[in-house]
Amino acid sequence: MNNKTQNQLGKTLWNIADTLRGAMNADDFRDYMLSFLFLRYLSSNYEAAAKKELGPDYPNTNSIGNGGRSPLSIWYAQNPDDAVAFEKQMRLKAHYVIKPEHLWANIAYLARTQNDELLNTLQAGFKYIENESFQSTFSGLFSEINLGSDKLGRTYADRNAKLCAIINEIAKGLADFSVDVDALGDAYEYLIGQFAAGSGKKAGEFYTPQEVSDILSAIVTLDSQEPSTGKKDRLASVFDFACGSGSLLLNVRKRMGAHGIGKIYGQEKNITTYNLARMNMLLHGVKDTEFEIYHGDTLSNDWDILRELNPAKKPAFDAIVANPPFSLRWDPTEAMGDDVRFKNYGLAPKSAADFAFLLHGFHYLKDEGVMAIILPHGVLFRGGAEERIRTKLLKDGHIDTVIGLPANLFYSTGIPVCILILKKCKKSDDVLFINASEHFVKDKRQNRLGDGENGTPDHIGKIVSTYQSRTEEDRYSKRVSMERIADEGFNLNISRYISTAVGEEEIDLAATHAELISVEKTISDAAVKHNEFLKALGLPLLPTH
Repeated sequence: MNNKTQNQLGKTLWNIADTLRGAMNADDFRDYMLSFLFLRYLSSNYEAAAKKELGPDYPNTNSIGNGGRSPLSIWYAQNPDDAVAFEKQMRLKAHYVIKPEHLWANIAYLARTQNDELLNTLQAGFKYIENESFQSTFSGLFSEINLGSDKLGRTYADRNAKLCAIINEIAKGLADFSVDVDALGDAYEYLIGQFAAGSGKKAGEFYTPQEVSDILSAIVTLDSQEPSTGKKDRLASVFDFACGSGSLLLNVRKRMGAHGIGKIYGQEKNITTYNLARMNMLLHGVKDTEFEIYHGDTLSNDWDILRELNPAKKPAFDAIVANPPFSLRWDPTEAMGDDVRFKNYGLAPKSAADFAFLLHGFHYLKDEGVMAIILPHGVLFRGGAEERIRTKLLKDGHIDTVIGLPANLFYSTGIPVCILILKKCKKSDDVLFINASEHFVKDKRQNRLGDGENGTPDHIGKIVSTYQSRTEEDRYSKRVSMERIADEGFNLNISRYISTAVGEEEIDLAATHAELISVEKTISDAAVKHNEFLKALGLPLLPTH
């Protein structure tokens, strides 16, 4: 399925969402919509695996007739004694089990026939998926989906009827497309982006524009010491400590391939987006054994696996990507000054936790790893505690590249942002500055970085290739020595190193003079000719030189 078709599926579902949600808040409806899409994916994938496992024993509903329900419901009815053994095999093959009554085909059938048991069946299905479907628990996966909410209706009958209408329309929308895993995954990402756009500033907590995500994922998948040699063959681990809906992590996986990453790790504080991330991973075909997303506070470091005191057992990651909340106010305790993440650099100020997030991620970076983090422009030049942290990172040789991006790229803020590339053992003894702030495409609501498609300039490819080869280009990129940076007081403001002033165009005086003489002669000749007509008509003549 091509990108156009995948986008059409997302647009179709978005139009359905826009039509059906009525007075319901967009964020609330998002949770219903994405959960039903997730259930559709799990069901489709499970039924395909079941058909392969059962072979000729898989019921043919074309000959039997089943009202549109899942064929597995027939198989379970005909083979009750074999169900336990079948589910054991499915846990090995598909990594999860869904009861036939909870499969999307059955849910859609209940919705289409306006069955009174739809709501109860959905509640039971969500509970089963959370607690029993997978070997690893997905407790609370649907915790934000309140099927008993008054927003759906005042009574059970009203809520059931509303859900029947919503699910029936989604089912009809999906029926027009070939919904394989890639199509559903892309549609899920498209819907997240659309809901993010509608949520305004709140969307900054969980959504990174695809174009920006492409830059980070491209950079961290290159060889950290010799980027010019190209992409790594494998990453043992990748980590996003403020993972939102998980799109950055999935972008890295997409570049590396399904088997190119040992394990994906993420952390997210917001419960809603934490659940979105877990669904997003599964919906993109990442097995439950291939990722671990933790719900918790990154700055307080409450994830047990990251609090390992034995240096030999401390987790460390090949690649780290992050788009943490910009300039978040935080309240560090005095004890945090001795925290292993901060004690060598100092604490970020209460007014802005940007460097606290950076140091948290950097602490868990492997010596040969690479970290790419999106931060507000202020981290490049603000003074006080941030200046001290920035200075030490520079003196220790950890800041490799500074990339300035255009303003108004994010739904959450209109300010320009930057990408910092950090390494614990970087080869070059200078810092590469890339001024990409003037290279963007104006869109309806936001600016965006062109990706070379649909006639847009390939600004993304240019940023990545400039990083990869560390090339210098007037007004765009420059390698700056540490001596020069020290002379500037360790201020990383890009305009100090790359001039963005447009030089005055040089004028060729001799050529311009010759052109003026030619113009003057043309005017004179025209005046003489015009006077001949005036003289013939007996009219006053024009003055000539």
